[in-house]
This record gives sequence, C-alpha cells and structure tokens, in this order.
Amino acid sequence: MTVQNADRTLSRKQRLQEKQRRQLAVADTVDKAEAKVRKAEVELAVAVTEAVQVFGDEQSASEGLDMPVEAIRRFLGMAQGEAASGDNVAEVAGKS
Repeated sequence: MTVQNADRTLSRKQRLQEKQRRQLAVADTVDKAEAKVRKAEVELAVAVTEAVQVFGDEQSASEGLDMPVEAIRRFLGMAQGEAASGDNVAEVAGKS
C-alpha cells in the first residue's frame, strides 16, 4: 500500500525540487523582463535627449512630446548616467 501511494504522489523532496524549479523559472523570466525594460529606458533616454536638442530646451520638449518636465529631466539624467558609466548610449539605441 505504501508503494502505491508513492507512485501517485511526489515525495517531499520532489515537491520541494519542483517548487524551486518553478521559482527559478519565474526569477529568470523577471530578470529577462527587467533587462528589456532597462534597454527600452535607455533608448527612450536617448530619444528624449535628441528631442530636447531639436526643441531647444526642456520646457519646449515637454510641450512637444506631451511629457512632464520631470520625466524629461529623469530621462536626461539617465542618459547622462549611462554616458558617465562608460556605456555607449548611442550604440545601445542603435541596436533596436
């Protein structure tokens, strides 16, 4: 009778392993999504930087893009941070 029960249900160890496998799979999915979001943010930062140059200043870019000035400044800061960290922001944007 114990053998039949073992055939139908997973052992505690197997259940734990399955749970860990699912957790790792979810964590991997989240990591990949975060990387995509980060790339998109960098691309947006480059585009906002170019928009500020085209529109002339942050306020004009804000109005032209219908984006709050605070968001414009956040993306400008992000682009500057990427440039300062040694990453080539234009290269990242060019790979899209």
